[in-house]
Amino acid sequence: MKKIFNNLALIVVLWFCYSVTIAQVNPPKRIVSLSGSLTEIVDALGLGANLVAVDVTSDYPGYVKEIPKVSKNRSITAEGIASFRPDIVLGFEGEVNAAVLAQFKTLNIPCILFTQDFSEAGLTGLVRKVGQSLNVSAKATQVADQLSKDLKSAIAKAKSSKATKMMFVYARGAGAMSVSGSGTAVDAVIKLAGAQNVMKGFTGYKTYNTEALVQANPEVILLFDFGMSSLGGKDAILKLPGVNLTTAGKNKRVIAMDASLLNGFSMRLPQAIQQLHEKLFGK
Repeated sequence: MKKIFNNLALIVVLWFCYSVTIAQVNPPKRIVSLSGSLTEIVDALGLGANLVAVDVTSDYPGYVKEIPKVSKNRSITAEGIASFRPDIVLGFEGEVNAAVLAQFKTLNIPCILFTQDFSEAGLTGLVRKVGQSLNVSAKATQVADQLSKDLKSAIAKAKSSKATKMMFVYARGAGAMSVSGSGTAVDAVIKLAGAQNVMKGFTGYKTYNTEALVQANPEVILLFDFGMSSLGGKDAILKLPGVNLTTAGKNKRVIAMDASLLNGFSMRLPQAIQQLHEKLFGK
């Protein structure tokens, strides 16, 4: 009888260990993504069906638009996210405030924040880190390796062309315009596509002004598609003060791209490089 009891106890212990192991290696079933860039990576890792909520910057792939949003803007609350009962929350450092992080800890909601590095190595490394956090490291390695090959191909094609001087203008109407310096996703894509960002000497974004535009004298002005629409289209932009004094204005070279593609710096980066390159050089 004692031997039978011992055997049963051993079976219980082994089953417990097996259950813990399975829990540790299985991907989280309920994922909340706080970035469109991370949402694309989660999808590429084959875990799109596990996304229960995303932020407002997540709009790709198409099905993501139907997933509930954690807020109507980029302002989030721990309670709002907790209502989706997530197994894990993914975000970027600097985009989730300390108070929300403290509440996540109180509510026992695992939250992993990643550092975003706008480079080829930074992106492929991010894919691997996200995969590790979701217990799909092997899949992440495959995805990262293929992404690296695609990026090298896109970058090699872009490097053969002249470095066109470009200015990126972020616009939400004529009264809300800013330009990109270094250290942004758009700045990185501009350079990877074989062009040159004419705005130098600062990081991030700063307020647009006519004097800086004329002094920088870009050959091309780049906007998000919604930004061009908010200013009334290409013809209206060409009539903005100072634009006609630039090479871009004289040659009527004002172009636009899909915002999430150009700014996402994620799985579609090779496509973004290729598309911007084609808009600039026609090939």
